[in-house]
Amino acid sequence: MGFTGLARWINPPTSGLDLITKNIIRNHHGQSRGKWNLSIRSYRSTFGSIAGLQVPSERSICALTMNDNVFVLLEDPAAPTRADVLAGMQNMIPPTEGGPLPSTMVPPHYRTAYLTLRPPGALEQLLGQLNARWVPVRQATTSSQRSQGTAQQLSVEGYVFAIGSDWLVRVGNVVLAGGAIKGMLLEAEYLPLPVLHSQSADGTSELLSNMLLSVLPNIGDAKTVAVAVSDSQWEEVLWDREEEERLTSEITSPENLDDIFVTGDEGLPHQKRGDWVGVDRDRRSAFLIIGALRSEGIL
Repeated sequence: MGFTGLARWINPPTSGLDLITKNIIRNHHGQSRGKWNLSIRSYRSTFGSIAGLQVPSERSICALTMNDNVFVLLEDPAAPTRADVLAGMQNMIPPTEGGPLPSTMVPPHYRTAYLTLRPPGALEQLLGQLNARWVPVRQATTSSQRSQGTAQQLSVEGYVFAIGSDWLVRVGNVVLAGGAIKGMLLEAEYLPLPVLHSQSADGTSELLSNMLLSVLPNIGDAKTVAVAVSDSQWEEVLWDREEEERLTSEITSPENLDDIFVTGDEGLPHQKRGDWVGVDRDRRSAFLIIGALRSEGIL
């Protein structure tokens, strides 16, 4: 698996998927590698309906199923972002001068939490068993709480193609719950590179953008949008509480130079997961897809 890029074709004709398929096979000598199927469900909380409970804003869940994994994006608009908390820590008085410990400044949760679950359907089953106060988006708050398993679902239905030995291209229609098609998604994956840090501010890659543009048919007035996430945004999503607590303890705990049990490897860098290898590649791809559809109000 390699580095991927995503694009939205907002106004394709009804034959858009067939046109792209023909273009990839005829002009790029692409080979079919199967179907591309995704499903996405969205929920919102109903805590505001509890008598006597004041809720500034409701929370939201988007769950994207890809193969055997479900990628869940949970957002709480009332919670601070991790970047805001870190900025506040930089301006506070150090603990050695009587200031609070950094651990006391960390909130119970940040604005965004991004989880990977399996098997598919486990989230809906859990919400149903707990009778949790979550309902599908656009459903009335007074509706039965047993409807978590019937959340509004949209899907991406298309195909996967291999172009040479370096590229995988995925194209698919965005199909709403009622069957209407709402544009297309195109994803290009460059297999030789597991990671590629873009120099542009928005995180887009010229290499991947050119590939995605080349597979589009030559149609006038085609509206396409590149979907990208900056490194700072992705760092916010990949926040790891255990890793942060480890770093905080290293900062607040002074080094004891007289400790005879020091191993000598404390300063070595810790191994980090690759953003574009295995399930981590799928995590980033799912995050981009959810972000693109939410920005258009589809989810």
